Amino acid sequence: MLNLFGEKKKKIGALLLLGMLSLLILLPFAPTAVVMAQEEEAAVVEGEEEPKMGKDVFYKEVGEFGPISGPPAPTMVYPDDYGTYGDYQSRTIIWIANQQHLYFGSFVLAVPMFVWVMELIGILQFRKNPKVGKKFDDLAHEMMKISLTAYSVTAILGGVLIFSFLALYPGFFGYLSSIFRPVMHIYALLFILESGVLYVYYYGWDSMNDGDGNWKYSHLALCTLLNAVGIVLMVMANTWVSFMMSPAGVDADGHFLGDIWKVMHNPLMVPVVIHRILGNAAFGGGVVAAYSAFRFLSAKTAEEKAHYDWMSYIAMFMGILALIPLPFAGYWLMREIYGYRQQMGITLMGGLLAWVFIMQATMIATLFITVNYYLFQAMGRMPGAERYYPAFKFLLATLVVATIAWLTPHTFVMTPAELKAMGGQQHPIVGNYGVMSAKNTAINTMITATVVCFMIYQRCNFNIKVPWAWKGNLFLVFLVVAAEANILFLGVYGYFIPANVRIGLSVPQVASTLTVLFVGVTVNLKMLKGAEPVGEIRWGHMSVRGAYALFMLAVAFTWTMAVMGYLRSSVRLHWHINEILRDNSPWAFTNPLGYAGNINSLNVLLFWTMLLFVFWLSSLAAAGKKKVDAEALAAAAAAGSAAPAASH
Repeated sequence: MLNLFGEKKKKIGALLLLGMLSLLILLPFAPTAVVMAQEEEAAVVEGEEEPKMGKDVFYKEVGEFGPISGPPAPTMVYPDDYGTYGDYQSRTIIWIANQQHLYFGSFVLAVPMFVWVMELIGILQFRKNPKVGKKFDDLAHEMMKISLTAYSVTAILGGVLIFSFLALYPGFFGYLSSIFRPVMHIYALLFILESGVLYVYYYGWDSMNDGDGNWKYSHLALCTLLNAVGIVLMVMANTWVSFMMSPAGVDADGHFLGDIWKVMHNPLMVPVVIHRILGNAAFGGGVVAAYSAFRFLSAKTAEEKAHYDWMSYIAMFMGILALIPLPFAGYWLMREIYGYRQQMGITLMGGLLAWVFIMQATMIATLFITVNYYLFQAMGRMPGAERYYPAFKFLLATLVVATIAWLTPHTFVMTPAELKAMGGQQHPIVGNYGVMSAKNTAINTMITATVVCFMIYQRCNFNIKVPWAWKGNLFLVFLVVAAEANILFLGVYGYFIPANVRIGLSVPQVASTLTVLFVGVTVNLKMLKGAEPVGEIRWGHMSVRGAYALFMLAVAFTWTMAVMGYLRSSVRLHWHINEILRDNSPWAFTNPLGYAGNINSLNVLLFWTMLLFVFWLSSLAAAGKKKVDAEALAAAAAAGSAAPAASH
């Protein structure tokens, strides 16, 4: 009876907690409703005179006009509206501060997503196998511990960024704040809410950990709220970025037209958010994998090596799940940019910034090759994997050929004599590989090869026992060959049709790749049902080269994010806010690629220096906990040996 009442108390407590969490997430939006209601009331009172109307620069067909509700975009004057440190470019300081804040913000956004998945798996596994359930729960706890320190660094860097804007770009920051005024305080309140939920979630881990009980589900609900608040914060921050690229909700002079939703829901908001979420998840997986590799290389015992080898595999797998759809999200974003302003698309893909995409392609190709190399090295821990080693020669050759095609530029930078000798900037043969038909074919081929590599990794430790095994193998071979044949055919066919039709061919190419991913992996898993393991997985037997590959993977993610940030900012050319607020500073020009490469490399170096310090702090905390546990065990053993033997 007492147990029954105890369970009822737990359920009531869990329901109350969930109710309070739901109210908390809605609380920050209440002040905005009050502000908007007051603005509407003021408009009615002052409505004796007809309010001036402005024409929206984007929403011209639906809601074409809106009441002018703010000042126009200011005419920036140098040096009055700019802060300087001598002749040094102020925007470089903003660049570095913004990139560092973005790196740590992306990390602390991605890790709770992984933690939610790990904790849920732990809860579901607890009833079947408590040992496995606890293993996943401990993994989630350790991931969260890394994020906790990084969260503090993110807050500090956010303060540095705000003060940099106030000191160096007061005019621009003041105008942007006036546009987003109705939601600025929501961002601040949500940040406070996220901090509170994070600390309750982390420090309440042990007290709410009853395996798979009600309090554990309440703890998981806290993680759900943490992720929800984090995503809302990221979406709000991205609306500022996308507004600068594609303003809406204002007229041609920059007057706010009274509808904050149109300002936030600007033309590029959705593709930027989707691209950022996938990018953050892939980046977070790479960083956690690098942390695990760091702990693996510094581990002293076989047990520690086994744990961090397993942890690195889980983190890498989560990151790859986000990496595979990331190029497709990037193509969608580019398509929306072309749809918004064709000039911006040409500047990015075929003009001033075209060579930056070659740098970006280099990084993404590095990511896919490194992932395949890691999986090949990881097969060393799998008994029976030797059967599949010869296949990796062909996979590597496919990846190298696809990478060469993807990195080939359409035009070359040459001297006048070289141009005359070649007959133009486009090489008569090699230049054909620089168009989108070849590049779409290359990236889809690389993703398909990576999926095949993963399917081999799935089965390399098993002897398949299903009676239809030969049919399943034949089907998988046919699926991959047919998909790749379709990808190649569409790539070649794209050279014989107009450009506006050619763009649409990317859809069936992507469909072929996704078919291999979803259908192929599903059939492969079905074939593994009832399979006989060749032997136990030797966790901890990962080669040192495989561990270093994870560092390379994470650094490539970091550099790719830096390149994409440079592209998004540079496409605005000499505008703070595209076609609304002009940059009138002496450095209102697009930085050369060499300078951008140096600053991007500096950002990567700074981030990893700070992050290695965070890793070191986490290892210190782990070493301290281990020492305390060892002393407690020794004390308990000593007390047990000193106790008198019990009589029978």
